[in-house]
Amino acid sequence: MKKNLFFRLRLTAALPVFFILLAFSGCGYGVSSDWVMFRGEGGRGYSSDKIYPPVGIKWKLQLQEGSARERHFNPPVVYKNTLYFGSSDSNFYALDINTGFMRWVFKTRAPVNSVPYVDDDKVYFGSTDGYIYAVYHKSGDPAWEHFTGFPVNSTIIGYNDSIVFTTDTGATHFFSKDGVELSAVTNYVWEYNSFQINNGVVYFLPGPEDDPFSLGAYSIDENRFLWLFRTDEDGLSWYSFPAVSGNAVHFAACGVIGNQFLFEYYALDALTGEIIWKNTEITDPVDYENYIAEDLFWENIYLLDYMAPAVWKENVIYSPGNDSLKAFKSETGELVWERKFDTPVSSAPSVAGNRIYLGTRGDKYLEINPSLKSIDAGSGKVLWEIDTDGEILSSPVIAGRWIIFGTGENYLYVLEEMF
Repeated sequence: MKKNLFFRLRLTAALPVFFILLAFSGCGYGVSSDWVMFRGEGGRGYSSDKIYPPVGIKWKLQLQEGSARERHFNPPVVYKNTLYFGSSDSNFYALDINTGFMRWVFKTRAPVNSVPYVDDDKVYFGSTDGYIYAVYHKSGDPAWEHFTGFPVNSTIIGYNDSIVFTTDTGATHFFSKDGVELSAVTNYVWEYNSFQINNGVVYFLPGPEDDPFSLGAYSIDENRFLWLFRTDEDGLSWYSFPAVSGNAVHFAACGVIGNQFLFEYYALDALTGEIIWKNTEITDPVDYENYIAEDLFWENIYLLDYMAPAVWKENVIYSPGNDSLKAFKSETGELVWERKFDTPVSSAPSVAGNRIYLGTRGDKYLEINPSLKSIDAGSGKVLWEIDTDGEILSSPVIAGRWIIFGTGENYLYVLEEMF
């Protein structure tokens, strides 16, 4: 996701780490399914894996016991039964998905808010200390590191024999997997950049020097922008991760007007950048007055997948950060269904098979607990839910029989389909 310079974020401080393994399950050994790309297959928030109830907690792990509430917990990646993720305690972790056993920990100099990329040899991630790191994922030993001079709070994407990442108000960098910088495109404005690469094109790359408030489609091989999308519309300051499906780029934008959200949902032509459809909505945070729109907005934009769409069949699905989940026709923008909740949604949706998974916030005044919800993708009907310790921050990762997410109370959960 992206964020304008004049809405600059304050980083959370590094805190001590304590690990408490709370629950185990003996089943699941020998099962392997990877989730190595941010937002899953094609960046569409979708997995072909199907999860059927009953579903139970395999294990959960608390980081930073007794610490302040977490503000971000971006999705992990899964590779060969190992979870890889960073934390605001400045550590990067590799955990066995079956047991929660810590394979290794790599210490950086500041909070880690990037989403990593993993290949057959190394895992690559950035830190707010300004470094991009490559670590051998079997041992946790450093392969190389490079100081960029700016916080690295972006997705890390692999492309052929290179990796791509963006530094906050610095540049988008193209590095070889051996740590050699190949090229860079200046980024004067954007922070917390999440992008994807589809057919050699980066969607969205921060705009060029002469149009820095834009986002564009950038051809890696041609080393040029194919088109730009202007982002200087009044009231909007957040632009989501884009999902490319067919010939369309789907994304959303958000801003706050008084105590109301301004939401815009877009489909752009992937080749030209022209608008296929656009929906605009101004709405309250929820149907009652326990929440302040600006507070929710500032919490949400710590998350690289805030407002990221999930594409399922002919629909594109959004949870914009208020109390709703909605599905639009991907070709026309027609509203297919909308589901309202008693509290705001806390995470972006992920889809596995024909089920949507996402988190909702708790409310102590209404005695409602935060929870993970499973929802029918065709109708929006809630099928089941599980209470969680803290609101779910990262969009659930679906890998084989497992559902994985982090919460605002510093817990990492692994749920498992039970046979």
